[in-house]
Amino acid sequence: MNRTPVPADAPRPGAWEELVTTALLGTERRTPPGGAPGREAPVALLDAAAVETVRRRAGLRPARAAGRPEPAAEDPRPALPAAAARRLALLLTDRAGTGGGRRGTAPDLMELLPQWLAAVNARGFAPPPQALPALLDAARGRTDLRPAALAFAGPRAVWLARLNPDWRFALRAAPGGGTALPDPEDAEQTQRLWEEGLFAERVALLSALRAREPAAARELLSTTWATERAEDRLMFLDSLRTGLGPRDEPFLEQALSDRSRNVRATAAELLSALPGSALAARMAVRAAACVAVDRTQDSPVITVEAPHECDSSMERDGVVTKPPAGRGERSWWFGQLVEATPLTTWSARLGGRSPREIVALPVMDDWQGELHAAWCRAAVRQRDPEWARALLGAPSAPEAGGPGAVSLAERAKLLGTLDAAERAGWVAGFIAAHGLSEAFQLLGVCALPWTAALGGAVVDALNIARDAGSYPWSFSGVMGLAERCLDPSEASRLDGLLAIPDEHEDASPGAGGYWAEAFQRLVTTLRLRAAMTEELGAV
Repeated sequence: MNRTPVPADAPRPGAWEELVTTALLGTERRTPPGGAPGREAPVALLDAAAVETVRRRAGLRPARAAGRPEPAAEDPRPALPAAAARRLALLLTDRAGTGGGRRGTAPDLMELLPQWLAAVNARGFAPPPQALPALLDAARGRTDLRPAALAFAGPRAVWLARLNPDWRFALRAAPGGGTALPDPEDAEQTQRLWEEGLFAERVALLSALRAREPAAARELLSTTWATERAEDRLMFLDSLRTGLGPRDEPFLEQALSDRSRNVRATAAELLSALPGSALAARMAVRAAACVAVDRTQDSPVITVEAPHECDSSMERDGVVTKPPAGRGERSWWFGQLVEATPLTTWSARLGGRSPREIVALPVMDDWQGELHAAWCRAAVRQRDPEWARALLGAPSAPEAGGPGAVSLAERAKLLGTLDAAERAGWVAGFIAAHGLSEAFQLLGVCALPWTAALGGAVVDALNIARDAGSYPWSFSGVMGLAERCLDPSEASRLDGLLAIPDEHEDASPGAGGYWAEAFQRLVTTLRLRAAMTEELGAV
């Protein structure tokens, strides 16, 4: 049989693997192919590897060139003004550290980026294309930036995200992963996307439809509800929070029998936010049986008799049987019943009293904390401002600044049920009476920019802390909030705080210099925010 002669320098099968093996074992233990043992063996190995590399590259067949990507969709929004574009570049390139210690007087530009994005989105400008990579990188590192950053980035963010795996979060955040949702009038396309789309597309479709036509979204969900996975049912059910109303009750009542405990609990939570629902009525009967007014004493007091068991009907209505660590079963069940009870129940149950009068009643046997905490959760869930005011009490009251029956976390949530002006007024009164040590959490729920009264209360409290001679680091969180939330017009009023104060004998050494720097940074930041607004122009 004739054979075609093989050239002497033709590559042998497995030659590269043999070179790799020799390199791993070492030339002292294995001689390189075609080489000789000795001091020159390492050089021979590298030469052989170089030759084999050229052979491997030369042996590759040219692949078909990939198609050029389709151009990104046009962004119809007006271009960002030149000055604002330069400001954006500065905000995105700033990486100032905030690791504590002496920060100096320079503003932290990255902390101003969320506010800048909110302002630019309100004005409807399109970003400079060259800024998009840095903007997406910033949003990748900070999830709090993503909604505003992607809204500003527009359709080109999705286009870029398909080309760079580091920016895939933009695909997940965009409705349907960047896929256009069908026209609301196209029922056939809507049903097809709902039945055949990816999970992210289906969530986006349901959320968009729920915001526009709540009943249509609920009907769409009911068509496939029985066949959905438990984790998907939970996510879809959560979308019903938007536009929640009495017409959702039959569907939610059906979900109370779901095989998933989490789905049942979410359905019960949604139903309890509907004070007229059958579940709310059932919970009211149970909770009212636990709470009463004892009139046999000199003054009326509230008595509590928590449930002794959690029966199957309570479980079906969303009461979780097993308490978390450190909680007693009866108090755990009791809190859930009161939380899900319509707040209108209590006036009739407790002698026609108003919410303020009810909250003022003493509670027997150390049940006050549990009862008031459950009323707080109910007021937040039912968005009841009258009960929120009663539970908040006067901001100047002594118990407002301490643990009390209502914690600061609960007060912050209650404040969220009030309008922005009332919220700011309550927090301003709290700070004037109790200072800043416990105010950080409450300030976080106030609208931006702070009102003049709230801003003045914060500045006055900071000034008092400075005069006391303590270091400003204890107030760094509030100072950071002030940089972002004070009205920029307040900058000129702060000029008198820029000088280093005289240090009294009880003051911490050097504290005055630190305070001067902190106030200088605050003033500089406020003036920078004013300049940023001017660069964007009027709304």
